[in-house]
Amino acid sequence: METQLKTANGIYRIPINTAHLSKRRVFIHGTINADSACAFADQIMLLNDESNEPIDVFICSGGGEITAGMMMYDIIQTSPAPIRMFCRGFAYSMAALLFASGLHGRYILPNSELMLHEPLLNNGVRGSASSIKSISEDMMQTRAMLNKILAKHTGKTVKQVEKAASYDHFFNSVEAVKFGLADEIVTFGDIMKGELK
Repeated sequence: METQLKTANGIYRIPINTAHLSKRRVFIHGTINADSACAFADQIMLLNDESNEPIDVFICSGGGEITAGMMMYDIIQTSPAPIRMFCRGFAYSMAALLFASGLHGRYILPNSELMLHEPLLNNGVRGSASSIKSISEDMMQTRAMLNKILAKHTGKTVKQVEKAASYDHFFNSVEAVKFGLADEIVTFGDIMKGELK
């Protein structure tokens, strides 16, 4: 997709992502994987090089790979430029954790939703009893790590998070704010006008 850029020298067509980057907007959409995580890292690095002005991250994702998501989490937590998080539509699984981890505002549209659940195995488990036991132990450690992170960012106890994430738990915008996953419900108009607390 392209948009128009008006300059003193005329009108130019530029990719829409370039136009958004010029306004310090970054998007997480689709499956979170190594490619999308590296693209996210590249964009956040570029914007940090430009200035310490806030960066707006818009999420609409069903989640994805934990390792890729954790790299993105590390960047969100330590970016010198403040990162504000926006949920537009849905943020499930790892995407919900990334959204909830925002330190400088977590804004959700009125009809958007979040979903938490325990880590899942994507492929059928095969192998010896010892290897299956090892996989199970790793999954339990990963679950404990993710629940601890969510507890930190929601203000809930690890046990409360563990209970909430023990099944596919969907939160509408009001429930997300109540549980501490989001800070505020905002409209698209509020975002475009820059009328955020």
